[in-house]
Amino acid sequence: MTTIGVVAESQATETRVAGTPATVAQLIKLGYDVVVESGAGAKASFADEAFTEAGATVVPGDEAWRSDIVFKVNAPTLDEVGRLTEGATLVGLLAPAANPDLVDALTARRITALAMEAVPRISRAQSLDVLSSMANIAGYRAVFEAAHAFGRFLGGQITAAGKVQPAKVLVAGAGVAGLAAIGQASSMGAIVRSTDPRPEVADQVKSLGGEYIPVDVEVEQTGTGYASATSEEYDRRAAEIYSEQAADVDIIITTALIPGRPAPTLITAADVASMKPGSVIVDLAASNGGNVEGTVPGEKIVTDHGVTIIGYTDLAGRLAAQASQLYGQNLVNLMKLLTPGKDGETVFDLDDVVVRGITVTKGGENMWPPPPVQVSAAPKPVKAQPVEPKPAKAALTPRGKSLLAFTGIGALLLLTSLAPPDLARHLMVLVLSVVIGYYVIGNVHHALHTPLMSVTNAISGVILVGALLQVSEDDWLTRILATVAILLASINVFGGFAVTRRMLGMFSKGSH
Repeated sequence: MTTIGVVAESQATETRVAGTPATVAQLIKLGYDVVVESGAGAKASFADEAFTEAGATVVPGDEAWRSDIVFKVNAPTLDEVGRLTEGATLVGLLAPAANPDLVDALTARRITALAMEAVPRISRAQSLDVLSSMANIAGYRAVFEAAHAFGRFLGGQITAAGKVQPAKVLVAGAGVAGLAAIGQASSMGAIVRSTDPRPEVADQVKSLGGEYIPVDVEVEQTGTGYASATSEEYDRRAAEIYSEQAADVDIIITTALIPGRPAPTLITAADVASMKPGSVIVDLAASNGGNVEGTVPGEKIVTDHGVTIIGYTDLAGRLAAQASQLYGQNLVNLMKLLTPGKDGETVFDLDDVVVRGITVTKGGENMWPPPPVQVSAAPKPVKAQPVEPKPAKAALTPRGKSLLAFTGIGALLLLTSLAPPDLARHLMVLVLSVVIGYYVIGNVHHALHTPLMSVTNAISGVILVGALLQVSEDDWLTRILATVAILLASINVFGGFAVTRRMLGMFSKGSH
């Protein structure tokens, strides 16, 4: 049986662990034998006993490192590479572009190394996207770090001592981290504003309670899920907006970060100096140089003017239990992809763009970097063809509608007068069923059910009215068929509205 080993992190400041009791149980269901290094989850509040109860075996460090597959958070040191069994598989945040010596060492030991931060940004791989998982936590935590350093309410209040104005927060960038920060700051009552090179995120910002500040300059997309390097015109206009906002807001949270690239400078020293004393900046791009002039990676500093700049690089790790759970779930989702038979046997399909994208080394071969994956390329502009205007359809006037209705009624009376009695009765039932069913269901507001429910409920309404008219017939077969029709149509109509009620309940504050 293939063994997965969850090892402890060697960095003194790292609090996360690559597996939790909940994710270990899922790995065991996939057919794997799971071992956990003793004490690996201690900093994230996961005791060895919890792993044992989940079905894992707690072992010494060397035994965990000798597993067939080793789960880790951060890249191993060169000494730790030596603890791996030759030919084993290593999964973690390996940063291969920044660690060529590590890649060489892994290649020499014929290790299959999978870098989780290299997951392509495509819809199918969202459940594996570690960067998004950690960015979500970092954005959330950034608001609390800012609120703690700010020392005042974020939301406005009216107290016996007077009125407290809400804090103004600017979030630079509306990616995963930015949206998390916007949502949290807004929920705490702050006035939140945000900028982003992608105008399509405006609705997302507004849906979270923020105000989107557009920079009216087009920005191309890279095809990797991130905005491309912006133009000089965009940078000039964005700089003006940042300067204007810096002088007005109380808190700035910057999130402009593209993996593998130096972070762009968004907030200059002059912008920082223009902020009110006591203001706070949280720079989520500190690990890549920072978006703010004066950021010190890993530290919190206070300028001479009294502005606090927070450059912590371990924000996700400050919510260790949650970060470990999300990271561990990302790894479980990876193993589900690699274990199609759920039999504890991994299958590396390098024709799969996700697997190929994260594979750094395999079987003694250096496979980094992977071929590019185009995920968000804009369609090529199509030259507009002249279209001849279609003649507008004439709308029916009230007089025309009345004339049409009387014509239809006359045609129906004429047809029933000439038809045999049985056919005339059935024809009348059909017409009345259609009309009544349409108006009964059609008058329900469209917001109360989906278009599909609208159609099926309308059809069921027609059937229901017709069956009610037929259920009193003398013929026993007609009665049976009408009764069955009433039953089935009623189930569909009432079931549709029951589902709608549940859907609406999800948006009600009292439903959770």
